Amino acid sequence: MATYDSLFSSLGLKDWCSAGKSDAPMSMAQLLSKTKGEETPETSIWDLPFPSMDALNEACPNFPQSRELTKGLEEGFLAIKDNLSIILDPITQPLSWALDGTLYAMLSAPWWIIIPLLLVVVFLVSKSWKLVCFVAVSFATLAFIDYYEYAMQTLGIILVCAFLCVLLGVPIGIAMSRSDMMQRLTIPVLDMLQTLPPFVYLIPLIFLFSVTESKLYGIAIILYAIVPVIRLTNLGIRLVDKDVIEAADAFGMTPRQKLYKVQIPLALPNIMAGVNQTIMMSLAMVVIASLVSAPGLGVLVLRGIRNLELGVGLVSGLGIVILAVILDRVTKASLARINAAQKQ
Repeated sequence: MATYDSLFSSLGLKDWCSAGKSDAPMSMAQLLSKTKGEETPETSIWDLPFPSMDALNEACPNFPQSRELTKGLEEGFLAIKDNLSIILDPITQPLSWALDGTLYAMLSAPWWIIIPLLLVVVFLVSKSWKLVCFVAVSFATLAFIDYYEYAMQTLGIILVCAFLCVLLGVPIGIAMSRSDMMQRLTIPVLDMLQTLPPFVYLIPLIFLFSVTESKLYGIAIILYAIVPVIRLTNLGIRLVDKDVIEAADAFGMTPRQKLYKVQIPLALPNIMAGVNQTIMMSLAMVVIASLVSAPGLGVLVLRGIRNLELGVGLVSGLGIVILAVILDRVTKASLARINAAQKQ
């Protein structure tokens, strides 16, 4: 006799329970119990299980199991998958073009063009010869151990995805800062994106897009990494001194003028901190995205895990650390310059 038989009997549902049977697959415990011919023992109040779907199904086979809930979710998603793909394919196709074009450009151009060009960008952003020398030594080290192409692939993916995160995230953060309703609606979504395990991002995308399409891993990286820049843009604008806003109002500034000439410049340190965190999170997601054909150093990390090649995994992991340090130092140097310019 199952634990909750009396519950369904008292509700007058005994005939309904015996009328059907759940078609969900049996759990491993049920299968072993059936194989051994064991019966469900009587339970005391101390061992009373929570009235979960599976516990109630034991008493009433017509009551759905938890597996039926997940099975229904799977079938519902597969039912709308084709329609979603028709809508999302043209919208996300430019992401594939951007990723493929960037990777092609970075790998097609010779190293003696790409590396000096990157060093010039680093100097223009940071105005620091020490940082330029550090970046030059880092790229030279990666090239010396034949990891140059992998490093450029990873860097290209980061540049595209981080740029799109900023392009999409900053306007969303601005909209949140200007509307409390927008903030209340957006924060639960950001909380979900921030706490969702990285691997979960890949599950629905694998069903929607082909594994060979670069937008598959591009969307996963953007969804995972866009949260910090949105949050810190919203926070930075909301933290602008109210006295400054009142002064801007006194000068007769329009809302657009206040945004571009007062709020964004004063919030720029927070926005740049968000950009820094977005870049770091993009780099972390690139390694996981290698499971769905994302090129770069993550492929070597995955190879080290699959083939138990300790050296390959450690060296490629060190290469990712080097890229992370480079990107972190460059963004922090640009942030320091912004802070110094505001103090003058």
